[in-house]
Amino acid sequence: MKEKTDNKIKPNRYKREDNPPVSLTRKELARYFLRGVRLPLLVCLFSAVVIFCHDAVVQSPFFLIQDVTISGTQKVENKQILALAGLTEPVNIFQVNLSAMEKNIASHPWIEAASVYRSLFFTLAVSIVEQTPMAIARFEKLPDILINTQGVAFKEYDPDQDQIHALPVITGLNLTFSNNRHHFKGPLFNSVFDLLHGEYADTIISINGDENTGITIQVPDIFNQKPMAKNQHVPIRLGFDNYGKKLIRARQISQYIFANIPGKTICAMDLFDIDTVFIKTADMDALHTYIEKGV
Repeated sequence: MKEKTDNKIKPNRYKREDNPPVSLTRKELARYFLRGVRLPLLVCLFSAVVIFCHDAVVQSPFFLIQDVTISGTQKVENKQILALAGLTEPVNIFQVNLSAMEKNIASHPWIEAASVYRSLFFTLAVSIVEQTPMAIARFEKLPDILINTQGVAFKEYDPDQDQIHALPVITGLNLTFSNNRHHFKGPLFNSVFDLLHGEYADTIISINGDENTGITIQVPDIFNQKPMAKNQHVPIRLGFDNYGKKLIRARQISQYIFANIPGKTICAMDLFDIDTVFIKTADMDALHTYIEKGV
């Protein structure tokens, strides 16, 4: 018989001896220490240099603003802009916060936008865009308000200070106040806004709005060959739309009356419906006239 062999795997009883401790010299310890602190030291040194240079620049009188150029102003005086910008005293040109300065300047009610930028030879350039007034809105229990060409109410109207002439006066609008600003809204204001951007806006003296009947305007007496009394105005009811066509029709009607009904003086017109026109004459005769398109 064959003897049985033991096939079991015996564990390896060999144990690797641990590495013997290595003792470091002082020079080696110093070398490792310097390697660890080298980068932080460089960062600190660089930061110190940057701070020193920054302080040297912003505190040096050599970098003070030498000149301020202001363009685009008509209503606002330069001294007001300098005060808003904080430039009434010497300022280092590199300490100027351009964005904050632009916002401060634009806080003036007559300024729509402002741009500030640094120029050569320590010069600060300020470019102003002033508001363009389009009309004066009048209310019963509130001060008059100026409206710009975007239809935004931008300031209370002061005749002595603003000195604006020949702007149409609007009545009958609703005014709301939100986000620290006055606003107009609704179809009636949209109609007024369209009219003021039309071809005949320069001839309008006043505009009255009504939620039910639309717009009635006052214009100089340009419809009669012999105008009425001095400063007499002709009211024209226009409704809500087709203002350009209706004002052209008003001129055609005046020419028709002068040619065919001499002696009559137009006192008022109602063009709410462009095809059915009502005319009021000086002797109070009412002419109910259906006007052909070819007239």
